[in-house]
This record gives sequence, structure tokens and C-alpha cells, in this order.
Amino acid sequence: MQARAGEPRPGRRAQTVTVDSSKARTSLGALQRSLRQLRWKEFPFGRRLPCDIYWHGVSFHDSDILSGQVNKFPGMTEMVRKITLSRAVRIMQSLFPEEYNFYPRSWILPDELQLFITQVRTVKDDDPSWKPTFIVKPDGGCQGDGIYLIRDPSDIRLAGTLQSRPAVVQEYICKPLLIDKLKFDIRLYVLLKSLEPLEIYIAKDGLSRFCTEPYQEPSAQNLHHIFMHLTNYSLNIHSGHFVHSDSASTGSKRTFSSVLGRLSSKGVDIKKVWSDIISLVIKTVLALTPELKVFYQSDIPAGRPGPTCFQILGFDILLMKNLKPILLEVNANPSMRIEHEQELSPGVFEIVPSLVDEEVKVAVIRDTLRLMDPLKHRRESLSKQSEQSKQLSTAGEDHGDSELASAPNGPSNFESQLPTICLKQVFPKYAKQFNYLRLVDRMANLFIRFLGIKGTMKLGPTGFRTFIRNCKLSSSSFSMAAVDILYIDITRRWNAMTLDQRDSGMCLQAFTEAFFYLAQKKFKMPPLHAQVASLVDLCEYHLALLDEKRLMRGRSGTATTTGRRPGSNTPSSTQPEVDAKLGPCTGGAHKLTTPRHTVP
Repeated sequence: MQARAGEPRPGRRAQTVTVDSSKARTSLGALQRSLRQLRWKEFPFGRRLPCDIYWHGVSFHDSDILSGQVNKFPGMTEMVRKITLSRAVRIMQSLFPEEYNFYPRSWILPDELQLFITQVRTVKDDDPSWKPTFIVKPDGGCQGDGIYLIRDPSDIRLAGTLQSRPAVVQEYICKPLLIDKLKFDIRLYVLLKSLEPLEIYIAKDGLSRFCTEPYQEPSAQNLHHIFMHLTNYSLNIHSGHFVHSDSASTGSKRTFSSVLGRLSSKGVDIKKVWSDIISLVIKTVLALTPELKVFYQSDIPAGRPGPTCFQILGFDILLMKNLKPILLEVNANPSMRIEHEQELSPGVFEIVPSLVDEEVKVAVIRDTLRLMDPLKHRRESLSKQSEQSKQLSTAGEDHGDSELASAPNGPSNFESQLPTICLKQVFPKYAKQFNYLRLVDRMANLFIRFLGIKGTMKLGPTGFRTFIRNCKLSSSSFSMAAVDILYIDITRRWNAMTLDQRDSGMCLQAFTEAFFYLAQKKFKMPPLHAQVASLVDLCEYHLALLDEKRLMRGRSGTATTTGRRPGSNTPSSTQPEVDAKLGPCTGGAHKLTTPRHTVP
């Protein structure tokens, strides 16, 4: 069997994948280990020619990339900051409160400081026995920096620092699951492989980071004991009780699988724990993706050259005593270091390998690269050709190609030596169970459609009026003058709350608030998610009709002027199917209500 001109001959080694690691920073060690295992070509100082994959340590904007793949999404760092994440989850909580009760009740400070104080005092007046604890997390903090616990909302520290350092204050989880009398959290690695279509993978193993002081419920005497209450590795490593261990099941940092094994030995339903965690991850990503799409079209507008993106996220999750998972935060740049500092004598440190980190992190990076392999389809084609060559060789034909195909370095032979991929696809695999939650995602598609100018992230007044007009939302009781007032009122308030003043206009969160107002005005029967779903369906329906009319005009025009094939610009939007069947809601009610912005 002969190869056609321009095609690789069967059995020959496929072209090597090239990776630019010049911006990899602290993930460099694990990345290099992964590249050696894959036998890919690393360019540690960059390359004049384009590379297949660019591995950045911090941001999508680490360098200008016009092709290939980059391991960061535009806007991800901003989206998972504590305030932005809280706002994104809050929107989902207003639509689906029971589905999103895995995130602690939160207030954004200083904007909601008075609201926080008022709500807590109101609940205390109704129930004097309620003695809550709250945790304050600076918005820009990382590795436990600036986090502290309070019991009184009027704590002087709040008033003193919030003007210069905005923060999120949350209800503190007082009854965590303990192992060896120690509080711990879970760092799970989640691969966002694609935004459109949405693809999510979860690593089958993660890390469990333990506190270094036996846990006691918060009291006035122990609020300042950070080694008891905060699970951050970067804090506890400075404790005199921190235990470095090469074992996956002992020490202050262990594999999550070892913790699950221990729980399983006590009769815990591990499948249920994993199922709840997967649900939490999918729902959190669904809360983040609407605004990520806005960032993405701003940096990589449709029709312009640019890379495709993927990203490994670090989800920090706490298991409560009843085994319910609680989301603590999401990290855009989770540490991928596979070594740690060990103090040999006072002030003298040595860098030593961390076998627990290496076991988990190298597998995550290696298998992320395998999933993103730009030459994967070519390798699969080579493998098929090699198999066909072997079959012909068995029949006594083409012995030369047979030898090439069976060479020890052949592509199919090498791939079979690698471990099974440690990343499990959870979306779109479980999409049917969660698609009803994608209301805000559909609203973001409407928002992006009416932005008008490629690259902008805010909707101007003309774009908002066009949205109202095209979706036929104005009426005798809601004139275009009222539309303008609504736009000005909401946009002004949101611009005062956000730090991003690069563009003037209505941001996605402001558009969401306006959309909620319109839904409540047009559809009187609650609940809110049903009102919003009805309005989304209505908007998509009118826009589909508008696109169909434009298409018909375009067909008649192009048939006579350019001779292009009719239908070549068929729009992607069609009349939406109403998904009225909502999944089951689980979870209990909260004492405190979620703060919500409403239009006066």
C-alpha cells in the first residue's frame, strides 16, 4: 500500500508537537516532566516560528499569540477573583437558590457593609441563640493573605481596611469533616477544554491540604488560630507541626484518593461524594462561562486570527460533617510546583521533591496536553494506516512498510505505553442534567450579539435600544423613553461598583439585572427562573425570525449579484425549544437572604 503524494508514509513517526514554555514560571518543573514523557519538543526561551502550544504561568496576555493553543482564557483571572466569583454565583442563586446552595452566603464589601450589618442584626434579633462566625477574604488576596475571622459585623477591622482593600465576607463553615481531628480542604484540578462548545474535565485525583492544629469550633479565644481554621498550604507550611511526607496517605498534604479510601473504609458512599463534587464543579463553571464568553470575544473576536484556549483551574472544596461539598474558591493559576522547601536549620532551606505533588500534578499537565494534542487526529490516521500495513504484511505484501509500522518508536506503539488519561469528561457528558441552568449563558449570547463593535465588553445605549426593538419588548406601557431611563439607571449604578472603566456602557451584570427586570415586568407569574426562561425564549424566537428574513433577502440579493451558493451564510440561531422541565432541587434553606440588586 502506497501513500498518496503529500501524506506521511504509514508507520513513520508523526511530526513532533512544539511547546513554548518561556512563560511557564512555577509550573515549569511539572511541564518539563510531562513533555519528556510525551516526547514533545520544548522551547524554554521561545521561538521565532509559531509553536503548537504556549504554556503561560499567569495570564493570557503574557505575550501576543496569533495561532496555536494557549493554556489561559482571556478574563479568567478576573472572573475567579473573590468579588467577581461571588457576583456570578449570586446571579445563579437568584435563579436557582437550591441548586447553588453549595456556596456560602456572601456580601461584597465595602458596597454591602451596611446591608451585611443590618441583615445579621435582624436575624440575631429573631433568634438570640444564633452565634455566627464570618470569614473575611480580601478580593485580591491569595495563599491566605489577609484572611481573618470575625463574630461581630461591626468589627473595627472591617471599617479600617475595606476602603483600600475590597473584600468578600462569608458565613464560616463551623462543622467541617475532620480527619485525625484536623480540618482539611480538597484541591481538585478542572480542565476547561473549550468554551464553545463547553467541555469540562475533572482530574480523578487531587490534593487534600490539612490544618496543623486540632480543630475546635470558633470562639472568641481561638478566632486568631490560623493553623486551626485556615487550610491554606502556604500558611500551614510555616507551622511547627507541618508534616512533610512521601506517603500519599499521611502528612499535612495527601492525595484526595487516600482520603476517599479512608472514608470508604468507614462506610461512606464515595460515589455519592464524587457525584456531589462533579455537580458543584459543573454548576460553578456554568456560572463563570457567560462573562468568560464576553472576555473571549473581546480579545479574540470572530473572524480575526488568534489562538484557541484551554485552562486548568484549581477548585478548593470543603467537605462538611454531613459530607456536603462547599465551594471555597476557584484558582485561575493553581500551583503546579512539584517540590517544597525544607528547613535544614534556622534560616537554611533546601528544595526537595514532593512526591505527593508530583504524582497528582504531572499527570494533570501531561494528560491535559494529550487531550489538547494538535496532531492527535494525524497520529490516529497514522495508526490506522500502520494497522492496515500490518494486515497487508501478513498477507505477504509490502514488507518494508510493515517493518516501519512495527518499529518500537512507532506512534501507535508509543501511545500505548502511556498511562490511562487521568481526566474524566463531565460536560457535555452530563449536559442533559444541567442544560436548564444555562439561562444566563443564553442571555450572554444576546448581549454579545448587540455589542455592535468587535472587541468591546460593554453595551451602548443604541445597542440596548436595538435589543429592545428587535426582540419586540417595548409597548404602550413600556416606551422607548422608559427603556433609556432603565439603561441609564442600571448602567450608572454598575459603573460605580466596578473598577473596570476601560469602556463606557452597560456591562454583562448590568444587562442581566435589566433582563431580570424586563422578565418580571412582562411575565407576572413567578418564580424568577420561569420568567427569565420565558423572556429568553421570546427574544430568541423574534431574533430567529429576523435572521430568517435577512437570509431570504440575502439569498435573493446574492443570487443576482455575486452568484454565491444560496444558504452559505445560514445563521446558527433557530427558534428555541422551551425546556420547562427543571431538575430536582436539593439542599436546605438559609437563614440569611442573598443580597439582590433590583431596579427601583
